[in-house]
Amino acid sequence: MTSIPGATPGASIPIESVPNLRDIGGHRTRDGATIRFGHYYRSTDLSKITVDDAPRLADLGLVTVFDLRTHSEREAAPDRLPPTAREVALDVLADKALRSVPAQMQAVMSDPSIAVSMLGENKAVDYFLGSYRDFVTLPSALASYRTLFTDLAARHTLPALVHCTTGKDRTGWATASLLMLLGVDEDDVFDEYLLTNAQLLPAFASVFDKFTEAGGDPELLKQVLGVRPEYLQAALKQMRESFGSIEGYFADGLGIDAAGQDAIRTHLLEG
Repeated sequence: MTSIPGATPGASIPIESVPNLRDIGGHRTRDGATIRFGHYYRSTDLSKITVDDAPRLADLGLVTVFDLRTHSEREAAPDRLPPTAREVALDVLADKALRSVPAQMQAVMSDPSIAVSMLGENKAVDYFLGSYRDFVTLPSALASYRTLFTDLAARHTLPALVHCTTGKDRTGWATASLLMLLGVDEDDVFDEYLLTNAQLLPAFASVFDKFTEAGGDPELLKQVLGVRPEYLQAALKQMRESFGSIEGYFADGLGIDAAGQDAIRTHLLEG
């Protein structure tokens, strides 16, 4: 298993063909504990990993890869898994009526006219605000996150990697809710969430260049490929309205009782 990738919590693990790859280890909780390194990773999908990069990913010693993408996303870009890892497919958005943004992401990124039609006039922000609320209440999302966290309560599933397509939204909520359950301060949860803008957007530099050259507004693309504090705020507001607290979300939303929540903490915290 790869050792601590960096002394700073959220340090990027530099595997070029798997951008936005980082370990949540090192974050401190309000009780003075620390999240263990080498147990929970997050990233983009693993479909583009190169032959040269594959051994470096394998060095993480992954036991489980949780894939939060839709069925069509997985079919279009199947993961290339390390030999040690089993994949758990969890379609968070299976019950969402309008899933056109993820399904047409390639077209959106390459054609400004499609981007404006689908996402202009603040539609991108509205779409993501709605999606983040869905992460908390949509039946398929509750079922998917229930499986994810129930598995994380079992030590034999670790080390684990959680991803969707760009590793920022479905993965972002999974990670933010986990950090909150573990007792990480909310400001630090937001800091970890927003690291995606620094660790993912540079990987899309050529996409931004082509989009701009074709007459597109790069700010529109940034709304889609980056993250914004208000997205996560929408999920947290929905979580508190529906379940009262993060513990209530895990207990009443996901069906993970206090013992299950404590098992997750035991496996991921030290000190």
